[in-house]
Amino acid sequence: MAVAMVTTAVQQSPTIDEPVYVATATDYLREHRLRYNPEHPPLGKLLIAAGVAVADPRYDPSTPGTQGDVGRHLLYESGNDPGRLMLWARLPVIVLTLLTGLVVFAFARDVAGTPGGLVALALYAFSPDVIAHGALATLDLPVTGFLVTAAWLAWRARRRPRRYVPLTGLALGAALATKMSALPAIPVLMLLAALSVWHALPGADRRRRALLTAAGGVTVAVLAVAVVWAVYAAVDPRLRFSPAEPVPALAGLHGRLTSLLPLPPAYRAGMRVQFAFEHHAWQGFLFGRLYTGPLWYYLPAALLVKTPIALLALGAAGATAALTLRPLRPAAPYLLLPPALLLAVAMTGARDFGTRYALFVPVFLAVTAGCVAAGCVTAVRYRWAVPLTGLLVAWAAVTSLRVYPYYLPYANEAFGGPAATHQVLHDSNVDWGQDLGRLGDRLRERYPGERVWLVYKGAGVPSAYGIHAADPRAVPLSRVHGLLAVSDSAAAKARGDLARLIRTSRPVDQVGYSITLYRR
Repeated sequence: MAVAMVTTAVQQSPTIDEPVYVATATDYLREHRLRYNPEHPPLGKLLIAAGVAVADPRYDPSTPGTQGDVGRHLLYESGNDPGRLMLWARLPVIVLTLLTGLVVFAFARDVAGTPGGLVALALYAFSPDVIAHGALATLDLPVTGFLVTAAWLAWRARRRPRRYVPLTGLALGAALATKMSALPAIPVLMLLAALSVWHALPGADRRRRALLTAAGGVTVAVLAVAVVWAVYAAVDPRLRFSPAEPVPALAGLHGRLTSLLPLPPAYRAGMRVQFAFEHHAWQGFLFGRLYTGPLWYYLPAALLVKTPIALLALGAAGATAALTLRPLRPAAPYLLLPPALLLAVAMTGARDFGTRYALFVPVFLAVTAGCVAAGCVTAVRYRWAVPLTGLLVAWAAVTSLRVYPYYLPYANEAFGGPAATHQVLHDSNVDWGQDLGRLGDRLRERYPGERVWLVYKGAGVPSAYGIHAADPRAVPLSRVHGLLAVSDSAAAKARGDLARLIRTSRPVDQVGYSITLYRR
């Protein structure tokens, strides 16, 4: 997994969100101010800053413009090597991804024994979505890692509540301090911690047991909030907030609730930005259909496409075992409640951009799949259950190795594999701007000296990768001749002249399963 993530990180150009996070991390490091990217709390970007500190890039804190402008200036206009800077920014997330794998193993081992831990770890380590996002300087894998850690610590609190209830609160706080999408996990982790305390005190007086149970849940919430305050104070101890871009006002119920939360002003401002995003009518693309506004079933459908079949099968079998087998039943709430509630909340969101908004599902699914190992012991046909489990794990491994190093556009075999992902999904599911460098290499190797037209959806600067191309949408269609390179996300949403250009051109090549080359 480490080899796959590092080599992928070296090969991929910056995805759409990464320059903003890297620029914000650099600003934290150099200026100690809360200025950019308020819609996400600082912890994940402080993690990225550890790699940025080693890269030691040139940085102009007075760069004007939006956070996107600042990120582009840092990577491409300040004399820095974008490849080197991005690799160092990605390495801390890679390390955290590997550490999360150890948590996955420990969680499943605690529930289902060492064989269950090994099954879970194998499925996690070969998961294409986990590898893809674990190799990027983004926040989706870090928040997932902290959430699964919090659930594991809550499970451990059943035996040692004094130690593990506070640790659960700290892990939940780390998740809240990384992405605001973790907020719905607060009541779930409070409930699980309270359940663990109740279980740990079977002989206590009923009133004392109830009070300590309630105290366990409250402790988790209080410590989580304290971690959020501490993380903001780590950036600027005076907690000053001077946003580079206007923060929208928020009226109604959301506005009142946001103002009442015991969280730093910058956090509450970021929540207003997030709610403003939710009120926007975004375009989505699912199974070849372009639409405006959210589809409630988008995330389950996208997860069905992007999750390996072996992980789906073993995860479903593990969930069944956890719910039906008496020894495993106590673990069911810890394994199933957090991802179920978080997915239900995510399904109400307005941004149908990718499974990264539900990356916790394959990770919790891997842990749950470990229950299969315990279920095999009680299976009627035990001698068939064990080799079948081994065969499915091997299938997951082979699937992952076959798709290397193109993990971001992965789709399972039922949907045609990564070459067909762009036909059913778009954006970070398949094409997040990661293949600009590969496109430059392909043009030099196979099409030297040819006229190139480019429609690129991403944060990279084409000229930095030796690509000198014009935008075909800026001239009459009759003048567009030669090679036409189009990001598959742009092609999925193509209308007007771009749609006519694609329709009247012949596909001749594909780069990284995310950019299609046409001959015109």
